[in-house]
Amino acid sequence: MEKDKHADKEIPQTNPEQQEEELVQKNVICKLCHANVTVSHGSTSNLFYHLKVKHVKEYNESQQMRSTSGVPSTSGAKSKKQSQTSLAESFTRGTPYDKTSRRWKEITQAITMHICKDMSPVYTVEKKGFRDLIKTLDPRYVMPSRKHFSEVELPRLYGECRRKIEAELRDALYFSTTTDLWTSRTTQPYMSLTIHFIKDWTLCSRCLQTSYFPEDHTGEMIAQSLKEALQSWELREDHQVCVTTDNATNNIKALQLNDWTRLQCFAHRLHLAIVDRAIGVCKKIVSAFSNTWKRQRELAIAQVQLGLPAHKLITESPTRWGSRQQMIERVIEHLALTWQDMDVLESVNKALCPLVEFTDALSGEQYVSVSYLKPVLYLFNEQVLKPQDDDTQLTRDIKVNMLDYLNEKYADESTQELLDMASLLDPRFKTTYINAERVDYMKTRAAAEMESLAADPKRPVEGVSVPLAEDAGENSECPAKKQKKSLGSFFKIASRQRQAVPQSERESIEMELNSYLQAVEVDGETNPLEWWRQHEANFPRVASLAKKYLCIPATSAPSERAFSTSGNIVTCRRSALKPERVDQLVFLAHNL
Repeated sequence: MEKDKHADKEIPQTNPEQQEEELVQKNVICKLCHANVTVSHGSTSNLFYHLKVKHVKEYNESQQMRSTSGVPSTSGAKSKKQSQTSLAESFTRGTPYDKTSRRWKEITQAITMHICKDMSPVYTVEKKGFRDLIKTLDPRYVMPSRKHFSEVELPRLYGECRRKIEAELRDALYFSTTTDLWTSRTTQPYMSLTIHFIKDWTLCSRCLQTSYFPEDHTGEMIAQSLKEALQSWELREDHQVCVTTDNATNNIKALQLNDWTRLQCFAHRLHLAIVDRAIGVCKKIVSAFSNTWKRQRELAIAQVQLGLPAHKLITESPTRWGSRQQMIERVIEHLALTWQDMDVLESVNKALCPLVEFTDALSGEQYVSVSYLKPVLYLFNEQVLKPQDDDTQLTRDIKVNMLDYLNEKYADESTQELLDMASLLDPRFKTTYINAERVDYMKTRAAAEMESLAADPKRPVEGVSVPLAEDAGENSECPAKKQKKSLGSFFKIASRQRQAVPQSERESIEMELNSYLQAVEVDGETNPLEWWRQHEANFPRVASLAKKYLCIPATSAPSERAFSTSGNIVTCRRSALKPERVDQLVFLAHNL
């Protein structure tokens, strides 16, 4: 009946504005008392106020539910006004980032950078604590899978970093390298290659690879692998100045087969120059205390009773050349041996103490080190290892034997020429530490090499002088205002005219080299690369030769550092890493 009553009535038509007003609900009916409660723009403040006044029990229950869910309660001081989140904002905050959005890419790249730079395992992204941390920092970010990081993000970052280094190497005309072999804890062999070059008068060092090397470690295989490594980076062999390696026979043979100039690692040579008998005694003692906690406890008690420093014994590390002397020093400090052993250790310690600082200083990568070798050898012969009146006979013998060993190993002609050239191009030393009878020969050799550098068609133009304003003449767009000439200007013009007499390229080179050698003395603490940055315009040809030779490292420490990084990556919990992934992770850890 009700249906028939309204059947003939027309439904009134509403315009769009009226429809939009009807969508906004302004009156709400309370389910408890059926009263009308006015609301505005979807706000719930009036609803809670109605509950608080009319229905106290239900209001308290609602407040308890809001506090449990983390929503701020409306109770409390009215002066502390709380802003309410709109429905649109709440929806936006809960929406995950799209994987193509800039924010999602930024966070993903930051996590990848953390994994590579801090040498964290890739499975870190699956750890609950790490995922909770990221979720707390940005709830909208959804962590991708471990597979995404290992198969997408790491190769992407490796490709970007490699392209950047390739661009750097294209600008580096001459370079030197260090290389070594290493076996991981999973008995997988690797070969490292680190490159050193000077760019904008800054010494740069880049780890190019830590590649899997399953072949026999013969000189022939190493020689071939090194050639292939340079080819993979599009590096010219004739622009490689030198390779610094340790004294392994297979490394020496490999460089001989490739006809590459080799510099023996100074730290290894110094390491091998030390007496072995006392070292064996110290190793046995340290091993005896390291293998049992009871002896370590007894040593700690004895240190307290005797008033000795609470130091632990140090064992020798093959890759830390100063550790041998530190081991001996600790043994002498704490233990009472037979008088024969103590005499030996004290004599060895006295001879080695001054050498520790030299090995550390010559192992740096961020500053010039090769030009120090001639001065250091001179210092060893004249002061550090020169026998003193208060030395025991054993200390004298140790010093003499060490000096003879070092002088013999650096006496070959090719090594002498390399060290003399590096010393000549360091403005702090020049010819000071070159034998007097070799000075003229080295000057001639340097001039001939500068001449060949200038004739290299692939060599970029360096040292081009900018024309002065007074020489620009009619070609200058904004000629300087003509000024009255002084008397001194006539002599300046006459001097320029005298210098304009045509000279051969060789004469110009020799004149520039002599001017450089006669320049004002440079303080020993001066950075030679900074000096060359300021004086390159004065001696452009000599500066080009300095860039070639001053990039050589004095030790093979850069390769040892690459293997230290590898050891932190290939751990007992990450022993299943594939060689390709190891190479990428070591590369990124060093070069990012």
